[in-house]
Amino acid sequence: MALWPLFLFFLKVGSVLFGSGYVLLAFLRADLVDRWHWLSNAQLLDAVAVGQVTPGPVFTTATFIGYVLGGAKGAAVATIGIFLPAFVFVAISGPLIPRIRRSPIAGAFLDGVNAASIALMAVVTFLLGRAALVDIPTILLALTSAFLLIRFRLNSAWLIAGGAVVGMLLHTV
Repeated sequence: MALWPLFLFFLKVGSVLFGSGYVLLAFLRADLVDRWHWLSNAQLLDAVAVGQVTPGPVFTTATFIGYVLGGAKGAAVATIGIFLPAFVFVAISGPLIPRIRRSPIAGAFLDGVNAASIALMAVVTFLLGRAALVDIPTILLALTSAFLLIRFRLNSAWLIAGGAVVGMLLHTV
């Protein structure tokens, strides 16, 4: 895998990413899985799972994908590519934020971007859910995790660890 296309892809994603990092999943799936076929749905799900056990989970997913596609150099290139735009945008926009927030037009724009971001996250969640929920045990595990998260606000790290344990137990049985 050539490093330059990998860097440019993650630079693009880092440049247009707004709101939650989970919007990143829509971009990853659309380009890396559907458009360029650099990853399969299963590899993308694995990258997301690896990212969930680290701080900054979704951006760590980019690093993992870079590693899968280009080794240690790919990981470095993907990480730099996805983070670089944020540093540049913050440095440029920091002093302007108070004025932007007072503008009704800018506020309406940001509300629209937020709504579109939520729609992207919902669609990607549905598509990745279809790929991940392949049998009764995984569906039950997902439902149980959702219940525990919503009802008891259980820390997601515990849900991920529990899912890993259950997955290993089911695999060895």
